[in-house]
Amino acid sequence: MAAPALVALAHGSRDPRSAATIKALVAEVKALRPDLRVETAFLDLAKPSFDTVVDRLVKAGFDEIVVVPLLLTEAYHAKVDVPEVIAAAMARHEGLKIQASRILGMESAFLEVLDVRLRDALKAARVRELDALVLAAAGSSDPLANQSVARIARTWGARHKLPVTAAFASAAPPATGEAVRAFRAEGKRHIAVASFFLAPGRLPDRATELAFEAGAVVVSDPLGAHPAVARAILARYAVGAVELVPV
Repeated sequence: MAAPALVALAHGSRDPRSAATIKALVAEVKALRPDLRVETAFLDLAKPSFDTVVDRLVKAGFDEIVVVPLLLTEAYHAKVDVPEVIAAAMARHEGLKIQASRILGMESAFLEVLDVRLRDALKAARVRELDALVLAAAGSSDPLANQSVARIARTWGARHKLPVTAAFASAAPPATGEAVRAFRAEGKRHIAVASFFLAPGRLPDRATELAFEAGAVVVSDPLGAHPAVARAILARYAVGAVELVPV
């Protein structure tokens, strides 16, 4: 019996860099598990849609699918959008089983990816000294989602023995510029911003712009296509596949 298909479900963006990065990340997943059927899908603003991918898999003979939401926080998209599209797909295809894994979330392994991206930014800018860090994330109207960002920011700052602030590109304060200015008001002058986004897009661009306007010395690229992120996707898939097995 074929293993369940894996659908990596991203939010989607009008920015073509976003879809390209997600597809590169999924290519990393395929490289790690060439035996699996792995597909990329988007909730909105990019193609292919989730419905299109599910229809394709059903036509190919798959009756079990594990969906891994490529979301970093348990916000609206994870709680509402993902369950809705899965329910609609199962209603359209009798006998189809779709299991959503938990979201990609904030793995401690992602801190290593943050460090890689930040080291690259520091090297490119020839910056050798830091005295504060800002972790920039999307932001949510859900305070629990923002608290999860603040927690991982503290963990990351502790690793580097530097003060750190979580900042948000939307829906919650502080913005990246505000966080950088607050550190500068304390006398800090070498402030780096790490982009805790999965892919480039409008929100990361805005966070970057505000950070540089406020005096940040570097802003790193988003997590992007990295083997550690690909391994996390496969770990979510493995749990989801087990949950499909009848008790």
